[in-house]
This record gives sequence, C-alpha cells and structure tokens, in this order.
Amino acid sequence: MIHPMPPTTMASTSIVLPAVASASASAAARRHPFFSRRIPSRVPATRLRRTSARPLVVVSASASTPASSSLDALIFDCDGVILESEHLHRQAYNDAFAHFGVRCPPDSADPLYWDEAFYDELQNQIGGGKPKMRWYFGENGWPSSQIFETPPSTDSDKEKLVDIIQDWKTERYKEIIKSGTVDPRPGVLQLMDEVKGAGIKLAVCSAATKSSVIMCLENLIGLERFNGLDCFLAGDDVKLKKPDPTIYITAAKKLGVESKNCLVVEDSVIGLLAAKGAGMSCIITYTPSTASQDFKDAIATYPDLSNVRLEGLKLLLQKSLVTG
Repeated sequence: MIHPMPPTTMASTSIVLPAVASASASAAARRHPFFSRRIPSRVPATRLRRTSARPLVVVSASASTPASSSLDALIFDCDGVILESEHLHRQAYNDAFAHFGVRCPPDSADPLYWDEAFYDELQNQIGGGKPKMRWYFGENGWPSSQIFETPPSTDSDKEKLVDIIQDWKTERYKEIIKSGTVDPRPGVLQLMDEVKGAGIKLAVCSAATKSSVIMCLENLIGLERFNGLDCFLAGDDVKLKKPDPTIYITAAKKLGVESKNCLVVEDSVIGLLAAKGAGMSCIITYTPSTASQDFKDAIATYPDLSNVRLEGLKLLLQKSLVTG
C-alpha cells in the first residue's frame, strides 16, 4: 500500500487566482502571503462557481438538421476523465521533491510539498507537469536540490532540473498506477465500447507525458481498447499545452473529420477551453477538484459517465450545431 508523505510547513505553497477565484483559493492565499499574485498570462482567467450536474438533454432530430451534423469522433481526455488521477500526480510530485531534496525557497528546512488545496488550484490553471514547475519556481525562486546544490541560474540548467524531476516523477506515477489500486471512472469503458461498436472514431488526447498516458491506458482500459483507438495524442506530440487547442486540432486532422463533428469529454475548464478553441463541442465529467468551475460553455455536465449513452450524445451534438 502506498502512503503519501506527510505535509510539512512551507512558506509558499499556494496559488492566488484572479479576484473572482474560489473561496478555497482565497483561503490558501491567506495561508501563504509570500506567494505572487500573478497568474500565467497564457492561461485565461476562469470564473469559478459551484455548478450542479445538468442531466442529459434528449432532443428530437428534425428534418431540418443538416446531414453534416453527425457525431464522427468522440475524444477523451485522460487524467480526470478516464481516471481520477490528480491526487496521484500530486503524490508523485511530492515524492520526487523529497527524493531530490528540492527546497523552495533554497534555505527551507524541508523539501517542497504541494498540499491538496494548492495543487487543486495549480492543476486547474496550468496544464502539463513541466509548465507547472517552471511557473512555480519562476514565482517562488528556483530551488536548491541534490541535482544543483545552488539554485540554477542559466536557462539550460533550469531546464535540466525540470526534466530530471519530471522524469523521476513520471516513473513514480507509473508505479502507483501499476499497483492495481486505481480503476477507471464509472461509465468510461461502456461508452468507449458503444462508440467503437457504432463505427464512430475514438480518440484520447492528454496533456500528460506520453509514456505515462500509455501506461495508464494499457492498465485501465486494456490493450485491446488501447490498440483500437483511432487516434492517441499526448503532451509530447504538441508544442503547446491545453488550454491551447493545438492537440484537438491535430486530432481532428489525424482522424480525418471536421472539428464541428467531434465531441470532447473533459473534466476541467482548461480542457473545455482547448476543445472550444478547436471548434469542438464539449461535455464535462467533473471531479471533486473541478466541480466548482464554471462550465457554462459545455453542452452538458455530469458527475460521471455512468448514465451517459451514445444516442443521447448524438442528439446533444445535433442540437448544439443547429442552435449554434
């Protein structure tokens, strides 16, 4: 059994969102006054609010529905959609910080530790592991560690530090997944099988490291389903991470379908922004850490996929395309 490391008192382990941020973010900011109030400019500020699950809307397909308004591809995100994984990623990061003696600020007595409240805010604002660390160290000072006794000062040394920590973290995350204690979220496998059985293209697009996503998919959806995917893209395959839409635009090209005929399954506003930026409709299956976000631009919102069926998704997409 894997036990997360106990928290230690740190001077700067909180992220401060814009003025409309959630109560949890504000509380975290008060706990950590040394944290900068800047948010990465490339990540659009998002208004967080509690939203209730919207039931699947069933509409009648009318004769006026354009023939081109068909569901040609269903695209899943991985982390948070196929599995609830953010607490596992956080554990792996903290284990990596402890392994390499990462101290931020450099004179801290204990290794860096990202607590749950902070990581929830961080992962909902910045996609990808390396961008998270680059931003955090840029805001709070580059750390001392067993990799570099003194904080790195050159860009090449900073990238080397991030790369080494991320590689170790990825391997640790794989160990956690392989432990057999992680299951796919409710309804995921059923919906995937229904989509493939109907001859609709199926894809997975994740901002995470490719080797990590492959290992997750092989262990959670099985080799047969993984090998049956019509498209699989990870963070390594694109230069820009979500909320940039590049990964979904690339997927549509590889699938040979129009963006408007794709439906994306995401769990966060970051993913929703990426899907919308690619011209795709999106449904949300939220997690405890994303449940309070504003998903007004999604065509439907669910606590999980257990009651979501393909025919209902087809009708939702038709309605979305007709109403614009």
